[in-house]
Order: sequence, then structure tokens, then C-alpha cells
Amino acid sequence: MIAIPLRKQVILAIAFILAVFASPQAKAQAEKPDTVYSGIYITSIHDINFKDKEYSINLWLWLKYKNKKFDFLHNLEVPQAKTVTQSYSTVDSSDNKVYILMKLQCVMKDSWATENFPFDKQKLRFSIENSQFDSKSLVFAPDTLGKHFDPRFTLRGWQIDSLNVSTGIKVYETAFGDESVPKPHTEYSNFKVKLQIDRAAMGLFWKMFLGMYVAFLIAYMCFYIHTDSIDSRFGLSVGALFAVIGNKYIVDSSLPESTTFTLVDTLHGITLLFILTIIISTAYSLRLVKRDKVEEAKKFDFLCAQVMLAGYVLLNAWFIYAASR
Repeated sequence: MIAIPLRKQVILAIAFILAVFASPQAKAQAEKPDTVYSGIYITSIHDINFKDKEYSINLWLWLKYKNKKFDFLHNLEVPQAKTVTQSYSTVDSSDNKVYILMKLQCVMKDSWATENFPFDKQKLRFSIENSQFDSKSLVFAPDTLGKHFDPRFTLRGWQIDSLNVSTGIKVYETAFGDESVPKPHTEYSNFKVKLQIDRAAMGLFWKMFLGMYVAFLIAYMCFYIHTDSIDSRFGLSVGALFAVIGNKYIVDSSLPESTTFTLVDTLHGITLLFILTIIISTAYSLRLVKRDKVEEAKKFDFLCAQVMLAGYVLLNAWFIYAASR
């Protein structure tokens, strides 16, 4: 047997230890993040403001973890919140675990899907992060036991369709000024809540569009006014045209700005085109009367009245049905 000098034995032992701790498995074990179990219970959602794209939410939030450095009382981050008020909190750090229960009142900023307004379905989003520890040190896991909202609270004008809780990774393409980070890329674990609500729309629909439909019917009645009263027919049609435009401005004032063509734009656009067609039809009827073709003018008015009413009703029914599905 060849004897190995003591010095070489020590060097070999150190090299072996370094190799073990430098292995990928050892690194992964050393860098394994701590888990924070999170749960939520929503008590109220109110003040849904379409114009300013925000809503208010009251909720209970609890967090369970082992690493006391996380300190969620001071490091809680609600990314989409305009304001966050912590009205109550309690901390239990017995049994080498930390349990935090807090009540939050938040004003949240969100984007609205207005294409099918007022038959719209909205997704309200709420998420939390730890502002001090990234995903290498902390990951969230959902506590799904029990309900996540109070079934007794009512959201006026809306119905709660579903509520889902999940976790994920939020990527920030910045190092937040940390020069030791080689690449401007940071990842934070987050706990996410997605609440889908459906609007109870029929009452609001008639409240917003009744004036438009009355204006169209006023213009439509021109076909049943005698051809001798051409001035009255033109006056009613033009008045109805401006009434529809005014109604659209009133409806648009309660909605956020949108670059897409919404149901509100579609219904008002159809109504304006049909009233314009009524004015053009009235002008043609006047031309027939000037040529002493009174009976032909009456037949033309009767035919236009039936076609336009059927076309207007069918188009409105189709677009309303498609939006409410």
C-alpha cells in the first residue's frame, strides 16, 4: 500500500468537500426558497368606477411561513393598488412559525372590457408580493381551504360568476439599481386572485338606450305623415338625428375612453344610419310628389316603413344577443 503524505490528504479532503458543495444538487438545496401559504376572504367590493378605471375592495389576508425576516407587515406590496389601508393586523410567532392576519381596504386600478357594455363581464384582479425578497428566497402557495368571499354580500348591479386563487412569478426587466446583478432582470413570486363578475344589465340597458329608440320611432313615424306635410317630416327626422347624437354623448361620458368599436357605438351608429336613410327616403318621396306621382309616393313610403322597421329590429336584436352571450 502506498502511503499518502498528510499534507496531500488534507488537500484532497478539502477538494472533495468543495466538489460536493459545488454540485448542482447542493446548490439547488441551498437556494431552495421558503414557502409562504396565503389565503384571502373578500368581505366587500364597492365603488366600481368605470370612468376612472378603479374599484374598492375590503378583505382579510393571512400568511403562514417560517422565515421571520419576511415581515409582511412592512414589506407587503399590492402592485395594482392606488391606496392600501391596513385597518387591523395580528401576528402569532409561536412554534417557530409566523402567522399573520390582516384586514385590508384597497382602492384598485384595473382595465375594463367595454366592448359589450352594458352586457359586459369584468375580471377584477388582486395580487400581493413581498417588496424585499424575490423568488429565489420566497414563493407563495395558495391556502384553498374554505370559501374566498362572503356569499351574503351583494355587489349592486353585478353577479359574482367565479373566483380563482393562484400563484405565479412576476418578471421585472430591471435590477432596481443593484450593480451587483449582471442582468437587469428580477423575478418576484406573487399570490393572485381573479374575480369574474357579470353585470345585471337589462335595467341599465333601457335606462341608457330608451331615448335613442324613442328618437328613432319619432323619425320612423314620418312615413305615416301625409306627403303634403313634407316640412313636418323633415323637421321630425332632423330633430331625431340630433337627439340620438346627444344620447350618445351622455352615454359616452360615463365610460372610459376606448379605441375599439363598442356595442354602444354600434347601436347608435345603426340608429343614425337608419334615420339618415329616412331623410333620404323622404327627399325621394318629395320628388315623386313634385312630379304628381302621389300614389307612387305613398306606396314607396309604405314599403320603406316595413323594410326599415324589420331591418332595424333585426340588427338591434342580433348585436344585443351577441353581446349578452
